[in-house]
Amino acid sequence: QVQLVESGGGLAQAGGSLRLSCAASGGTLSINDMGWYRQAPGKERELVASITTGGSTNYANSVKGRFTISRDNAKNTVYLQMNSLKSEDTAVYYCYAAVLRAGVYWGQGTQVTVSS
Repeated sequence: QVQLVESGGGLAQAGGSLRLSCAASGGTLSINDMGWYRQAPGKERELVASITTGGSTNYANSVKGRFTISRDNAKNTVYLQMNSLKSEDTAVYYCYAAVLRAGVYWGQGTQVTVSS
């Protein structure tokens, strides 16, 4: 059983920055891809960024050039550096981990609010 604990959300001004962290514990040797989704009020959950164990990354078009995902495999932690924040980045951000032969595990979510 993998547990994911997120931190780093909060309030930022437009143009500002925030850094999200997600630490995994339990069954971490079987974790493959990790990443972040977000869900804004009244909208569907959408993929923000993902990263493989080898470091290959994928980003939503809306965050390319502004967000950077990274991963510390030794600490079983994934990060999301968010720069040049926009009001439309306001959402609950969820960390996930894809676990070999076990499916996808989710964090509890962390609120990011960007004020214009």
